[in-house]
Amino acid sequence: MTLRVVALDGAAGSGKSTLARGLARVLGLPYLNTGIMYRALTLEAIRRGARLDDGEGLAALMTTLRFSLGHGNPPELEIEGSPPSLDLEGPEVEANVSQVAAHPQVRALMRDMQRALGVAGGVVEGRDIGSVVFPEAPVKLYLVADPAARIARRAEERDAASDRVRAALETRDERDARVNPFVPPVGAVEIDTTELDVERTLELALEIVGRDAPELVS
Repeated sequence: MTLRVVALDGAAGSGKSTLARGLARVLGLPYLNTGIMYRALTLEAIRRGARLDDGEGLAALMTTLRFSLGHGNPPELEIEGSPPSLDLEGPEVEANVSQVAAHPQVRALMRDMQRALGVAGGVVEGRDIGSVVFPEAPVKLYLVADPAARIARRAEERDAASDRVRAALETRDERDARVNPFVPPVGAVEIDTTELDVERTLELALEIVGRDAPELVS
């Protein structure tokens, strides 16, 4: 069976979520934001007072969380049968999610869960989708953007001051780079979204999908 997956990687603020959701809607595929899964685990660990430096304990905690795909257009990730809450974007989660994601035990378990959610098809976004989770995806996209554009987008998304977003994004980039360096997966097509609006980014992505996996657009 041909894998019906578009793997979408890139840094925070590069436009991954907007593009992934748009692609999923046009292609009639589920949309899976894998970052939400790491955030959900981080939030649960904080609520339970779990040690964030205990990889085995966090992996065990991960098995108590139930992830599924909803029934919207496109179907999106749900946690315990409900859409992700705004608590997942809170400052405490933001400050600790990279530490949680750094544990090999957690990443291995996440990889297996993400494969199970996406094996029937989907637009899957994250940081190691094309290299680790779905290395055989027929389409791999890698989004980049200059820091100023990324900061502006994040500030608009979070309705926050750009100085605060800049500091948080720089800290996040530093932590993420230690876990998953910003390296495009083998075979990925890079899209620089710095000067592109949402519509043009989607157009370019659909052109790539049509070229590399025409069966996904038929």
